[in-house]
Amino acid sequence: MLNICNINKSFNEKCVLNGLSLEVADHTIFGLVGVNGAGKSTLLRIIDGIIKSDSGFVHFDDFDTCYDEMIRKDILYVSDDLYYGRVTTINSLKEFYKTFYDFDEKLYQHYLRTFKLNPAQNIHNFSKGMKRQIYLMMALAIKPKLLLLDEAFDGLDPLIRLEIKKGLIDLTLEKDSTIIISSHNLKELQDICDSFGILDEGVIKTSGELMTSLDSINKYQIVFSEAKELSEFSDLDILRSKVSGRVIELVIKGEKEEVLNKLNEHAPLLVDVLPTDFEELFIYEMESRGKVHE
Repeated sequence: MLNICNINKSFNEKCVLNGLSLEVADHTIFGLVGVNGAGKSTLLRIIDGIIKSDSGFVHFDDFDTCYDEMIRKDILYVSDDLYYGRVTTINSLKEFYKTFYDFDEKLYQHYLRTFKLNPAQNIHNFSKGMKRQIYLMMALAIKPKLLLLDEAFDGLDPLIRLEIKKGLIDLTLEKDSTIIISSHNLKELQDICDSFGILDEGVIKTSGELMTSLDSINKYQIVFSEAKELSEFSDLDILRSKVSGRVIELVIKGEKEEVLNKLNEHAPLLVDVLPTDFEELFIYEMESRGKVHE
């Protein structure tokens, strides 16, 4: 279990994290999302112990991730800003990681063959996407119990993304690993994450199981025999609305059957229900707080 409790962090008097608390279960792939500058990378670095919080603590398996050395070999952070030397090769990067972590050589060789990589090649000469592919390959071969990925899929081609996703799922199945992925590509996260958190104003504003949350927000297209006013639906948790005479489009948060029962009280001629995806869920949640403007 990852337990993040009341984390505060400021830089030059600018508050980035403000009493943030969160629990992430084992055997979970957790999607961490938020607008630019929300503090996602800062949170990941604090979890890893790269930087210290001003107050609060982060415990993983009851160890403090910043101060307890015993837990360090079980945690790996892959930054959005990858570091390597000008003469670093794939193999020398592997040897570097083996200094600190257990390493599955067989799995490493599997990915070298799958990705058609020459281990003697200099990382400096690769594209951004290829560099990220190499570091993710290393992460999968290390098999950490807690894996922190910042913009994991940025620059990867579709086939590589699929292979990396399979590897991440295998990691949770084989080692009961916890994986936290920060990304702006919410459609990619929806394919792999089973839980999520929205970081805003220094705290996790919304979190939970992804599919349950997606099921709780739906788009309703409703046709009536006569024009309706939006005020007639004030008993519903409406996140977005568009009224065009007899046709009303509503995005409503709530259990679908309960929402439909309330809508049917207004005797609609037709109700069409459309599901939402993770990107839409994020936008609707941010709009409900006045964070997005059309």
